Parts: sequence; C-alpha cells; structure tokens
Amino acid sequence: MLDDETAFLGRDKCAVVGIGQTAFARDSGRSVLSLATEAALKALEDAGLTVDDVDGIVRADVDTVTPYSLAAALGVNNLSYWGDTGPGGVAPCMMMGLAIGAILSGQAKTVIAFRSLNGRSEARLGGSGQRVGAETVGGFGTYDEYYLPYGLLSAGQTFALMAQRHMLEYGTTAEQLGAVALACREHANLTPHAQMQSKPLTMDEYLSARMISTPLRLYDFCLESDGACAVVITSAERARDLRKPPVLISGVAGGAPPDRRAGMMFPVVTRQDMTDLGGRRAGETLWKRAGLGPSEIDIAQLYDCFTISVILQLEAYGFCAKGEGGPFAASGAIRRDGSLPINTGGGHLSEGYVHGMNHIVQAVRQLRGEADMQIAGAETCLVTGGPLPVGSSAVFRKAS
Repeated sequence: MLDDETAFLGRDKCAVVGIGQTAFARDSGRSVLSLATEAALKALEDAGLTVDDVDGIVRADVDTVTPYSLAAALGVNNLSYWGDTGPGGVAPCMMMGLAIGAILSGQAKTVIAFRSLNGRSEARLGGSGQRVGAETVGGFGTYDEYYLPYGLLSAGQTFALMAQRHMLEYGTTAEQLGAVALACREHANLTPHAQMQSKPLTMDEYLSARMISTPLRLYDFCLESDGACAVVITSAERARDLRKPPVLISGVAGGAPPDRRAGMMFPVVTRQDMTDLGGRRAGETLWKRAGLGPSEIDIAQLYDCFTISVILQLEAYGFCAKGEGGPFAASGAIRRDGSLPINTGGGHLSEGYVHGMNHIVQAVRQLRGEADMQIAGAETCLVTGGPLPVGSSAVFRKAS
C-alpha cells in the first residue's frame, strides 16, 4: 500500500499553461457556446497553442455546453478524451483531477477545462424557480416533499440556516460576515474586469442593505453573471517549453461529510452538524496529496457563493479553529495585506460568478505574477470548490 507521501502520484506532474475568460456581464446577449468558445480560444492563445494541440476537454456536468459541441465550435479534429464532473461549484477543482488522470494515463496530452453560463440573463443555478429534476443543482426532485412545502426553496435559504446556526453556536456576528464581503469588494475595486470594480462598499452600507434570508443580507450573496472561463492543462515536462510560466497542480481532492444524505443541497439541514462542510474531509486529503499544510499557503481563492461559506471554509481547511472563522475574517487576515489574502480578483461576491473557474484563473494569474492586485511573493494558492454538502479543492504552486 502506498503511504501518504506517495499516494498522489500526480503531484506537480501536470500544469496549467493557459487561461482565458470572457467579460463578466449582466446580459451578455450571447449563447453559452459562444462564451465557452471565446474563453477556450483565449486560453490556447495564452498558452501559445492551437486547436490542433487539443485532444481532451472536460466540463461541469451542469454545463449545457458539451465537450464535443465545444470541440466542433473550436475546430478540434482529434478529441480523444472528454469527461464530466460536478456538480456546480465542485466541478472546477475536480476537472483538474480529470485532466491529470487523462494526461498521466496517456489518454490525452492537452486538456481544456471550462465553465460557461448565462446565470444572470437566463437561469441562475440553484435559484428558487429552477426545477430540473431529481438530484440536480438545488437538491430538487426526489426530496421535494421534505423541503418545498415548508418554504426551503433556494441555496440562499440553506446557507442562511447554516449562518444562523454558526451565530448561535459560536457567536459569529453580522460584522464578521460583512468583513468577508468588504474584503472581496476591496479586491474587486482593484481589478478592472470585475463586475463591482467601480462600486466601493462600506460596513454601514453592508449592514443597512436589505435582508434576503435572515441573517444574510444583499451583500452576503454572490453575483449573478454571464460569462465563461477556461484553462489549458498539460504535463509539467511539456509545459516548460510553452509561452507562459507553468503553474503546477500539486494536489486535488474531494470530500463529503460522513453523515451526508442523498441529494445535493437541502439535506445539509438534516445533518448532525450543518456547519461541517465537505471541505474538511477534502482538506485532510488535499494536504497529504500536495505535501503542504495550511501554514504554507500564501493566498486562497475560497468558494464564496455566500459570505458564510468563506467563514466555514477557513475553519474546514485548518486556517483557524472551529468557530473562529468570523474573528479570523474580521481581523483583516483575509485582506490583500493580511496573512491569507483571499479571492484576490473579488471572488464570486464581487468579481463574477462562474462556479469557481474564475478562482482557478485568478490563482494562475497570481502565481505567474500577472494579477491586477498582485500579492508579492505568492508561490502557493489554495482553490476550493462548492462547499455543500460535498467539497473539492486544489493546490497550485509556482514552478521553480
């Protein structure tokens, strides 16, 4: 049996070599296929590659653009590997795992991972009006009868219950939630492409904003965006000869709480501890696979569908003790000059909501030294994915 140090044979064996994104908009007026194609072409150009180099494509299982439709739009003639992973925000980090597996097993040499959605102008995944069928993005379907008659209709309501429980158990305050929103907005204000780039936010504005689902206010919710992001992954050996400095993928992991129930979202309220995220299990595995720990992470792109999800992940991944996520955020540690700058492009709360793919793009920018709000000396970055009830994460490292 392999020991912990050698169990993840993919450590630093593959790298992100190209990144691309569209504008993040409220109404793109474009198809999701058009957005995905633009992001993928930009990622290939960034890498110094062409469509003739691409032989693999992976996507989120809730993306309406299929790998083969994207291949056709790009003009890829040698698509020999494709895969789906997900759901939703869990997908981007797990797509890195699919790409690593395909490359190291010889099934592909150059893999595009992408996410494309019109979440603002069409339908927001996880919204209260969306009914896609059993086991889908909102947890709707098989378990409707246990939740919908009682008004539990959306992701925001579920996270509000988690926030309320955290407040009752640990004394977390509205101001501590607000510290997350303000940090992300501050970082977006320094990022020209961010949706909220020109809109500063103060604590008074945060606290006076309308309540959406107690205790979560307007600015506790992520944006709704049209847009797409894509990255290109290949072997670390091949990456050394390409246009941009490679960003190594040191580890990838998924995890779920031990007492999860069937379904995706709402069954979280039936767990023994609804503030325990899949990220805790993912983190335990991730640190072993990456050969790093929380103290060795320079920056983090934490999945910020809501402010409370950031606080819970700070605890789940070991940056502070259980119940101390609120004070940690309020201390300034997550701001650009803090000990753990997070969501350095503004995150889902203020940059754009592309289900975590923009977090991976931002991680690569930081580790290349190309970010708009560059964190000096950053060499490692944690990226996390959709924290409820399953979690996912990846560690990226600057190549030496």
